[in-house]
Amino acid sequence: MYLGTQLPARDDSDYIVMKQLGVDHVSADPPGPWTDWTLDHLIAHRKHVESFGITLDMLQLPMPSSPGDRNPCKDILTAGPKRDEQIDGICQLIRNCAKAGIPSVKYNFNYIGIPRTPMEPGRGGSRNEAFRFDKTDPDEPGPLGVIPEEVIWERVAYFLSRVVPVASEVKVRLACHPHDPYTPPGYKGVSRILGTVEGMKRFVSLHESPWHGLNFCIGTVAEMLDDPDGEIDDVIRWFGTRGKLFNIHYRNIRGHKLSFMEVFPDEGSLDMIRVMQVLREVDYRYMVMPDHAPTIDGRDPLGVSFAFCYGYIAAALQACR
Repeated sequence: MYLGTQLPARDDSDYIVMKQLGVDHVSADPPGPWTDWTLDHLIAHRKHVESFGITLDMLQLPMPSSPGDRNPCKDILTAGPKRDEQIDGICQLIRNCAKAGIPSVKYNFNYIGIPRTPMEPGRGGSRNEAFRFDKTDPDEPGPLGVIPEEVIWERVAYFLSRVVPVASEVKVRLACHPHDPYTPPGYKGVSRILGTVEGMKRFVSLHESPWHGLNFCIGTVAEMLDDPDGEIDDVIRWFGTRGKLFNIHYRNIRGHKLSFMEVFPDEGSLDMIRVMQVLREVDYRYMVMPDHAPTIDGRDPLGVSFAFCYGYIAAALQACR
């Protein structure tokens, strides 16, 4: 396993800085709308990233965490009239990734985005994302209305039945992000099927393939658990020993299910060094990257907060050899 990032490069100078900080692998999308990502476009993008001594390991399918009209493949979520057309486009993109030498893709199947309550003060006055269920309105409507849980499972199964065979044929890893955070069934009109460990297990068991797995977010999984530090190891082992971990979001929280704040990796409820040891134990072999980071002060707050996370991950990787 090795250090990576999904932080978008604002310009080429960011790739130079990433390389200087020891980030040799990235998940990075080509410029422009996904409908313009032709094979030639993908090859040119990979070669551009490689010109900085960095490997392009992954890109994001046009299925982001944003719900509703902000999602360019909304009809896949809603079984709308363009569902098959959008799935066909994704299948072609996966084939083109294989031809372009991009070995993996990540995506979301997300109906309500990433719910959060107001930011809270963190270390030294940082501003940290948080979720306190007792501060939410559970009856607030969601962006896509009320959808029964089994209908969501049917839509997921339909998508996987079309996409997993293509990914398996061309040997591109499909990494789906779990739902961040866990919310009780019916919250904003949906039950978050990837918001529980059991739901994640059911998901990876649908259309079984060694190319169908997870963009496994340590922080998101911790948000599903009553005792994050006491439970996370066995969750990692379940998915890791089955070969279902294709990318790791290495993020910590302070708290537990339904009440937490995002924090830097060294200050939360999880022992992140032990988490890295468990990843080594299950022979995880791909990127380990920051996901979210607290908002800090200064002239480049995002770049500096992620640089801290890069250093922590690099040290943890060395400590767990």
